[in-house]
Amino acid sequence: MAGNRVILKFTLFLAVIAISTAAIHHFGIHRLATDSRQLIGFIRSFGAASVPVFISIQVLQVLFAPIPGEVTGFVGGYIYGGPSGLVYSTIGLTIGSIIAFSLSRRFGRPFVAKFARQETLDKYDFLMEHKGIGISFLLFLVPGFPKDILCYILGTSKMPFRSFLIVSSVGRLFGTIGLSFGGSFIEAGDYRLFLVMVSIASVAALLSYIYRERLFAWLRAHKPHLPHKH
Repeated sequence: MAGNRVILKFTLFLAVIAISTAAIHHFGIHRLATDSRQLIGFIRSFGAASVPVFISIQVLQVLFAPIPGEVTGFVGGYIYGGPSGLVYSTIGLTIGSIIAFSLSRRFGRPFVAKFARQETLDKYDFLMEHKGIGISFLLFLVPGFPKDILCYILGTSKMPFRSFLIVSSVGRLFGTIGLSFGGSFIEAGDYRLFLVMVSIASVAALLSYIYRERLFAWLRAHKPHLPHKH
């Protein structure tokens, strides 16, 4: 019976993936997500229902890596303003993160391997072996790390769900604030504030890229050690 339930759940998941993929291609969301103007027009075309549509797009961009979160986060701020865009983006990103984490926790590493390359899994192997809450938070915080794939990877780790929820939500928050308010600055025509924000983000991203290997080596060297069993 338990085996049949697992098969049923996995079949339902595959059906959801198939339907979601078909919807993405039917509406052209994968193309819209790379063109902010088209994406803004697409979301606004739903009128009063645009908010759940936008939140759904944010969920999908976590589950499907080809949809860039930088564009969707910016668009949310442009359409709804900084505070509301931040709230709607956070809701969508949190739901998507929970789904990714829960699916990989349920179906394990073979499932995650369908979304992440083997070299990526090998690189983050130490996170699967330990809780690594502080390290994981830093990875969510630093620009340039694959946060969406990280949600899948952490689902196979020993990290408790509650800890993951806090780490992923708070870790994503700073980047989401920048994107949401950046979009609202552009919509309001306040290009000076936008340029200041972009400059700060660019410097942070550049430093993260330059020192990414050193940072990752430090993270591996300072991974938490589990107590020895007696």
